[in-house]
Amino acid sequence: MSTLFYTDPACLNHLTPEGHPERVDRLRAVLAALEAPAFAALDRRHAGPADPAELLRCHPQSYIDRIRQAIPSEGIAPLDADTHVSPGSWDAALAALGATLAATDAVLMGEAQNAFAGIRPPGHHAERATPMGFCLFGTVAIAAKRALDHHGLARVAVLDFDVHHGNGTQDLLWDEPRALFISSHQSPLWPGTGAAHETGTSGNILNMPLAPGSGSKEFRAAWEDIAFPQLEAFKPELILISAGFDAHADDPLANLNLQTEDFIWITERICDIADAHAQGRVVSALEGGYDLAALAQSTAAHIKTLMERGA
Repeated sequence: MSTLFYTDPACLNHLTPEGHPERVDRLRAVLAALEAPAFAALDRRHAGPADPAELLRCHPQSYIDRIRQAIPSEGIAPLDADTHVSPGSWDAALAALGATLAATDAVLMGEAQNAFAGIRPPGHHAERATPMGFCLFGTVAIAAKRALDHHGLARVAVLDFDVHHGNGTQDLLWDEPRALFISSHQSPLWPGTGAAHETGTSGNILNMPLAPGSGSKEFRAAWEDIAFPQLEAFKPELILISAGFDAHADDPLANLNLQTEDFIWITERICDIADAHAQGRVVSALEGGYDLAALAQSTAAHIKTLMERGA
């Protein structure tokens, strides 16, 4: 078995205003880090764009049409104060979804133990009919729905360790009892959701707010003592990861104090549970992370750990 890496040049064509934290250089930094000799064995693939019909797994056609129609012929257009689109944004969003779905399909068909999608724009803040937080479509939630409805799985877990709460994923999976969504995130912090009492229609949502200034100890305790027991009890057949690295101490948008070693640790522990219940099947997709050096280092460490576990 091996680890698959999916990306697409179209993801570099989603442009944001000068000075915007979610910028093309984020993905460039990740791709540059993966040129190191340690990643020579990484199986790199190109999937192409997703069929737009896949968006209907989580979003209504009216919303999809609204996003498509908002794409400008030139320049950059705001959807809200934080979220923007450029002429290449539609293709970038479909490429991001295509990479994530291809990674999911490949892992479920036994082509690899695990996979990572190096993509942008991110997706975990996009709600059913609302773009926000740099996100247009709920990429990882759509992958979860595909795993359930197309591949026939009974239980899929989505784990999100981005520093911001994955309000979009929560919204899209709120009434989906076959999916367990677990999120650790700084609180208070934008978008202001993710309280512990937000549990979904069937107890399928688990939120673990972390106070500003929290570090490795608090992060690891939340996952070890709260999240992993519930995940073990759920017995997922596939684990999807919304891999945001903005909880790193160097990130400018938040105030958690994680180190690269913490992302290695949580990747290892997720793989342990995947080995026990999901035939080792893990699919991870890039979300946040806005300090370029910390993002590149943390993403590379995450992928290297997946490679070691998928060998």
